[in-house]
Amino acid sequence: MIKKQEIDEILEKYDKSNITIGILGSHSALDICSGAKKHGFKTLVVCQKGREKTYDKYFKSREGKGVVDETIILNKFSEITNPEVIERMQNKNTIFLPHRSFEVYVGFEKIENEFKVPLFGSRSMLRAEERYVENNQYDLMEKGGIPYPKTYDLIHRDPYQNWQFETEPIDRLVIVKVAEAERTYERAFFFASSYAEYKDKSREMIKEGKITKEALKEAVIEEFIDGAQFNLNFFYSPVNDELELLGTDTRRQTNLDGILRLPAPQQKELLEYKGIQAIEAGHIACTIKESLLEQVFELGEKFVKIAKQEYPPGIIGPFALQCALTPGPPKEKFVCFDISMRVQGSPGTKFTPYSGYLYKDTMSVGERVALEIKNAIEKDKNAPGKNCLEKIVT
Repeated sequence: MIKKQEIDEILEKYDKSNITIGILGSHSALDICSGAKKHGFKTLVVCQKGREKTYDKYFKSREGKGVVDETIILNKFSEITNPEVIERMQNKNTIFLPHRSFEVYVGFEKIENEFKVPLFGSRSMLRAEERYVENNQYDLMEKGGIPYPKTYDLIHRDPYQNWQFETEPIDRLVIVKVAEAERTYERAFFFASSYAEYKDKSREMIKEGKITKEALKEAVIEEFIDGAQFNLNFFYSPVNDELELLGTDTRRQTNLDGILRLPAPQQKELLEYKGIQAIEAGHIACTIKESLLEQVFELGEKFVKIAKQEYPPGIIGPFALQCALTPGPPKEKFVCFDISMRVQGSPGTKFTPYSGYLYKDTMSVGERVALEIKNAIEKDKNAPGKNCLEKIVT
């Protein structure tokens, strides 16, 4: 793991009056760039050849328009850790924002051991999103008292073996989240309410080439929570020691959204030969009734507290708790089934009112990140030795 001292030494050499905010050209890069430009920062997007036009052409800064000042175009995203690329970013005084695509395309090993560019956020926490690692998000939720679905550590996952059980190993409706065979960074989903159904659906998906036996060994099997789904998009400021709710949204997923728009007989017909993919396609801004907001903040505070305890210095900046709101009894309760420990990837966050209740206007994730960096730089300028900028990068 790259030591914090190494990053602080790199940061010490930066021209703080000429900071560039960098990000990988995917996920929510435009949101980050837009917020950075609004607060006077330069922007840099690292692109992969063949998918660079969004950043290098359509939203490139020109004549008062656009938000991307500069691009670095690589053959593969993973080349971002090449020494010459890192040197170029350091020379631009770059503070880099991690998001899910950065994790997937670059990989945790390279991020932790090779990417010597100051990261806005917690470098050590990124891997904890993965359920297969020690002290992962399930462990954090358990230790922090955050409600989450029952999970199944199903030893007998091979659907081609005739296992015998004294009791039924799957005792309720579960959702199985398994890596796709071709796009291993995307997850295939299927539902089962018994082990027999798990076996049948697993075999069917393996036969169709959608998943592999190997991927099934690492699949997440968890209780399906039948509640209204919300992404609770938070921001924790180490500079102010304050938790903020930036906004709430829900996901649009293909082909799930299309199936849900059909009458029940046609849903069944389509499911028989296509199945559910539930690949994220976008987000819809939504609101939560005010009587639930204290519960929302309580969940956020619990996560901030356990993150500081288990991964010091803890969460930095944006994170999201993806939850389902269950009806009870005895009362409505959020159950968290996924945590994003970095930029959440929801540009629509600014179209909910919550950040506007704190600030003069509603604020995007990208703008809130830029404001935190700007505030840290200004506080360090006015009070040398306070090291606020060091608190928000790792």
